[in-house]
Amino acid sequence: MIWLKFLHVAAIAIWSAGLICLPGLYVQRAHVANQDSVHRLQAMVRFLYVAVVSPAAFLSVGSGTALIFVRESFEPWFSLKLALIGGMVVTHILTGLVIIRLFEDGNVYPAWRFIAVTGLTVLIIASVLTVVLAKPDLPNVFPDVMSRPGGLAELLEPINPFGR
Repeated sequence: MIWLKFLHVAAIAIWSAGLICLPGLYVQRAHVANQDSVHRLQAMVRFLYVAVVSPAAFLSVGSGTALIFVRESFEPWFSLKLALIGGMVVTHILTGLVIIRLFEDGNVYPAWRFIAVTGLTVLIIASVLTVVLAKPDLPNVFPDVMSRPGGLAELLEPINPFGR
């Protein structure tokens, strides 16, 4: 389990660092002097997103999912962590969409967007770290049946058309 945890933490670190640094590279689009520099910047940004950040995100989510089954974590703080990880996933997807459009002729990434996106990304990542390290004693807002394995199937059994 220690190697799985190490993989998970390393992947989250790489994924987080990539999400934080990509908007800084986007801002550089407005400052490139010629078309060759634009192509080099585009190649670097795409490589970082496709070959580094996306695999790290995949490994992070995959190893985290495996850890759920190993550790059987069904605490309310864990649900909050998963919601925050969902925020990282949304940020990751939106980052990829920016890359597609940014390098079309005439497009730039405004400084205000860089500040807003970087600040929001840092806030999400810091929130994930805070929840994971503090493991706060949060109230359970879900029905009791949802905090045990197989509870969702039990809860939805009356309306499941494929039920027993």
